[in-house]
Amino acid sequence: MITKRLSALRTAMSNAGISAYIVPSTDPHASEYVPARWKDRPWISGFTGSAGVVVITADEAGLWTDSRYFLQAEQQLAGSGIDLYRDGIPGTPSINSWLRSKLRKGDVVAVNAMVYSVSEYRCLEAELSVSGIQLRDADLISPLWSDRPAIPANQCFVLDEKFAGETVQSKLERVRQKVNDSNADTLVISSLDEIAWLLNLRGSDVEFNPVFISYVLLTKSDCTLFIVPDKISKEVDRHLLQCGVKTANYNDIEKALADLRDGSRVLVDDKKLNHRLFSLLPDSVSVVCAPSPIQLMKAQKNAVEIEGFRRAMVTDGVSLVRFFRWLEDAVSRQPITECDVMDSLREFRSKGENFVGESFGTIAGYQDHGAIVHYEAEPATCHTLKPAGILLLDSGGQYLDGTTDITRTIALGTPTDEQCRDYTLVLKGHIALARAQFPEGTRGNQLDILARHALWQNGLHYGHGTGHGVGHFLCVHEGPHSVRTDNNTTELRPGMVMSDEPGLYRTGKWGIRIENLITVVEGPTTEFAHFYRFETLTLCPYDKRLIDFSMLNDEERAWVEQYHARVYETLAPRLNDDERLWLKAKCEI
Repeated sequence: MITKRLSALRTAMSNAGISAYIVPSTDPHASEYVPARWKDRPWISGFTGSAGVVVITADEAGLWTDSRYFLQAEQQLAGSGIDLYRDGIPGTPSINSWLRSKLRKGDVVAVNAMVYSVSEYRCLEAELSVSGIQLRDADLISPLWSDRPAIPANQCFVLDEKFAGETVQSKLERVRQKVNDSNADTLVISSLDEIAWLLNLRGSDVEFNPVFISYVLLTKSDCTLFIVPDKISKEVDRHLLQCGVKTANYNDIEKALADLRDGSRVLVDDKKLNHRLFSLLPDSVSVVCAPSPIQLMKAQKNAVEIEGFRRAMVTDGVSLVRFFRWLEDAVSRQPITECDVMDSLREFRSKGENFVGESFGTIAGYQDHGAIVHYEAEPATCHTLKPAGILLLDSGGQYLDGTTDITRTIALGTPTDEQCRDYTLVLKGHIALARAQFPEGTRGNQLDILARHALWQNGLHYGHGTGHGVGHFLCVHEGPHSVRTDNNTTELRPGMVMSDEPGLYRTGKWGIRIENLITVVEGPTTEFAHFYRFETLTLCPYDKRLIDFSMLNDEERAWVEQYHARVYETLAPRLNDDERLWLKAKCEI
């Protein structure tokens, strides 16, 4: 199937005079999780991981992806004729350098500019031009993909202000002020989570993320939502009318941009807006390229949203207690597969108050599968759990109150000394970040070493980031802040919610990751600086069987004891007697 699709694409490339074609993993809205309509890269390659870029020439093809997906990509690309290029590994060529080595001056590289951001397109164009290679906008896959899915037509819904904590009118006023501060009068919004946040609406067009396919054009006097009309219910129509928001057809965004009045000063997030739409802006307007002001506003949760997170964590924690108690008993009595774990956890969560869905696909990796960082269990290849070894379980829920994301690694039998040592080194880094106190102005990359120090001192390392931002009943992966080695210049500010998730992965053996969500809160002010610290939001015990307490210092041990005490005190009132006894045993040290 994949080889036939590649052959058809190469024929189309030859007919169009194109020497290489690049297929990324995004959609017209720069989304992380892509609706089925725009899953071009999985369609042409067979690789289903969430990150990766495929490049096809007349006689070669390659997939570039990061360390999370190396093992998965090896398996899914087998026999496809597509080679795996491991991003981040010394000696792996970049896509641009690979293209320059394969092509000649005058050759043409093409991309579908509808799924390429302005900055990505410009960067690629500049790098290729050094070698005399041209870049062209062309959608070669749509003519080949005869049964391409339609744009989702699911209706969106209003998120009550009791969950959102701020009116749409207030948000519009704040955003307009930021646009004006940037010396602009018009803002083009293409990121789906920014639109959902701005309009206090949610949807179900994208798996795991409660967003809806749309654009927004905001001026000093008007706000227009471009959306498929069938997606607007009577309730949403009333809501938008009350907020002063107009609606237009989704595809009308093209004409609206092309018809912008002369002299308009348009603020464009060039890392988010696709190049096809950008190219429609008339020459008579001035363009200001800058990050959307909504990113930072959305990242700094208000008091209502933070309290919602706390409620969601209690609901989630109760579901997890009941699930882990069930799992512990079930593994010793009946065959349980990784897929069964995923299904059962979803069922336990679904009974929680204000539950809407999962925040991402559960990762249930038993033994060696745990070493595949973003492993996805499938019925044909998933492991059956035994009362031995360790299970890595990374999961999350979407609640009207907030979004959860938690990883626990648990022993299903008696763990080995090496497993306990690995787990405890990861735990030390997890605790170090959670306990951090840092001055105002600190960036996430300045704190990343705290989570890695214990591992590095023992010659160990993990290839993924330590922390990502998390939306409020929105995307589980949210910017602009993060905790990772990359030089992200975004300062950590009160109200930001993020993950704390160091890990360690031994290929062919096991994987260990420990993750809580944390939020930035005010700390003390001294003569030297004003400080912030973290509040841990997640409520679920660690597996004591995997902790080598002799490796923890007094402060680390006290932190675990205090955390477990808070978990028990918070969750116990919502549990029955048997569940409370189980939780108490897990929290006692």
